[in-house]
Parts: sequence; C-alpha cells; structure tokens
Amino acid sequence: MTTSVTPPTLNVTDPGFSITSEEVHAAREASWYATTPYGIAVLRYEQMSRLLKHPKLRQGSVAWPAHNGVTEGPFADWFASWILNKEGEEHHRLRRLMNPAFSPKLIGGLVPRFQALAGELIDGFKHPDSCEFVSEFADPYAARVIAIMLGLREEEWPIIAREAATIGLAMGVTLKEELPRIEGALARLYDYADELIADRQAHPKDDFVTALVNASKTGDGSLSHDELRDGLVLLVFGGYDTTRNQLGLAMQTFMRHPDQWALLAERPELGKAAVEEVMRVNPTVRWVTREVLEDFEYDGVELRAGTTVHLYSESAGTDPRVFEPGFDITAEGRKPHFGFGGGAHHCLGHFVARSDMSEALPLLARRLRDPHPLEGATWLPDSGNTGPVRLPIGFTPGS
Repeated sequence: MTTSVTPPTLNVTDPGFSITSEEVHAAREASWYATTPYGIAVLRYEQMSRLLKHPKLRQGSVAWPAHNGVTEGPFADWFASWILNKEGEEHHRLRRLMNPAFSPKLIGGLVPRFQALAGELIDGFKHPDSCEFVSEFADPYAARVIAIMLGLREEEWPIIAREAATIGLAMGVTLKEELPRIEGALARLYDYADELIADRQAHPKDDFVTALVNASKTGDGSLSHDELRDGLVLLVFGGYDTTRNQLGLAMQTFMRHPDQWALLAERPELGKAAVEEVMRVNPTVRWVTREVLEDFEYDGVELRAGTTVHLYSESAGTDPRVFEPGFDITAEGRKPHFGFGGGAHHCLGHFVARSDMSEALPLLARRLRDPHPLEGATWLPDSGNTGPVRLPIGFTPGS
C-alpha cells in the first residue's frame, strides 16, 4: 500500500479504543483512511459508499476469526457458513432461498404483537419512574421478537437472550479469550434449531421457519440441513443482538437529544425515521468489513490483495462533508446510512429489525418522558458490534 501522505494510525486492538471517539473523527479530517493492526479503516462517507460495492473487494468478515487467532473448530466453521461470508453464485443462491422467509407480508403481520409486547414490558417495570433498560426492556423485547417470529414459547426468551448474547462476544476483540463460552452457546443453539426444524417438518405452519424449511426440500439448489440450521442460529444471534444493542444505543442517543424524544412521543409516525437517524449516528455495527481480492489503486492508495478494509459506519454516517451536524428525526433527503452494511451483502434481516424497533421507540417515547441516565451503566467495547450491558434510566411516567 503506497500513498504520498502518511495516514493516521488507530490502535483498534486496545480494549480501551473507541471507534466513535474524537481520535477517529480527527483522523477522518486528516485522511479518508487510517492504518490499523487489522489493515485499513475507511473513515469518510464517499469512500465507504464506493468501496462497499467495489468489484475488487469481497466480504471481509470471513477473516475475523483468523485475525483473532481462531482458525478451526465449531465457531470458525459456523462463522464461515454465514450467507454474509459467501460470494458469487453461492451467496445469490442462499439469499434467493432465504428471501421468502423475510417477506414484508410475513413480518408485517407480526407488528401488532410487537406493539403489544412493548406495552407489556413497560407495564412490568419494577419501578414506576426508573428501569434498567437492558434487562427490563431491550433483552426481553429482542428475544421475544425472535420467539414470536420462530413460533417458540415466549417464556423461553431468557435462553435465547443468554446464548445469543454469549455468541455476540465473538464480534469484539476478546474473541479468543471468550471462545469456550461462545462455542458452548453455539452448541446449545444448534440443538434448539434441530428441534425447531424437526417440528416444522412434521407440523408445517404459515410462518417464518416453515418458509425456510420449504427452501430445504429436495431439489436442485435447495438449502441443505446444515445450511438451514446454520441460518436459523444466525437469525437468532443476529436478530437478537442487533435489536437489543440498537435499542440501547437509541436510548443513549435520545437522552442526548431530549427535544427529539419529546417530538417522537407527539408524532409516533416518525418511528421509522427515528430508527434510520439513530442508526446513522450511533449504529451497533461499528464497522463493515471487506477484503482486497487483487491489487488496485483507489484514491491515491495502492491496495494490495489480502488487505482487510474496515469501513467505519458511524464515522461515515457523521461525515461533515455529507451530513449537517446534529440529530434530527424530521430531516428529509438524507443519504442512506450503513448500519445494515451495503452492496450485495446488506443485512438480510434488515426489514425485521426496522419493523420491531420502529414500533418500540414511539411507545417508549410516550411512556418514558424526560429520560435521563442513572449511575451504573456498563458497555461492550466500542468496536465491532457494541451496545449497553446495563443502562439504568430514570424518567417521568407517561400515559
């Protein structure tokens, strides 16, 4: 990699490093990219938008376990199976077979259940004017949404939450240290998926899982049993992890912008816009990963084959060259954010996440007036995927 300008260097392997820090924003002003122990980090919107779709880059997250010294075993095998980590015809085949399960008709029919669930959880808060937002709302909401989608007993949500949260540790820089716990959780979710598949094969329903099981019926190009099982476990992990973390990050963001929270309470139709704006400025997926397939020059930089390229979602989403400073859920004409990735590998389940969060946030805004942080919050590392572990919040009860 050659360039006439020496780029900034970011030590992203430091557990104290923050991907949304002023250090990163200052690096963005100095250069469109920075060097890191993993490869390069793309910091600006224009370059991220173009490189996400560049034909000489492939999905790069497949190398994440190896970057952390994990090259074999159950987790490495499962990670390599993700549709996200497939390329070309194999990627198109899996997406084509799985797409029907994510149809707006199937997901849209669940919206009343999402609304009722959000209200039920708020009614169940231990205190009328405070909550520990993660354990009392984000955890059960995200896990029970998955249970509703998969037709599982909702009272089993703690199992989904516990195992999915443990697998989520794999997205941070402590992957290798946490590997035994991660692989234990993966094994338990595999057992869960096998039982679910067997049940729908014997008792098909008009639901999400049956749609996936139908895609595994004998025929050319069908899903294999392993692909179906791997996909279901990925759905449980990704669907839970993304929604739980993003809801916590949404509360963090709105507590910094109380006028916007009050507006959302008055105008619940802004729920969808609120989700998009939160994911622009405070996405749980902090970076999207690509790998250089062959040498090429881009914007004055020689990119060598094999180089990992991390594209920083928040840095691009708040790039002052493209976006006015601030947070505004009424803004129109925003360029798209990268909270769900982009290009051929955009998140398959984005419609689910958008639907369940856009129902939850307006109801929370109406019921939790004037929210403010209380002491005791703890957070996942601000790299890879992040979010709150604990988020105590005080508020004035609304109706």
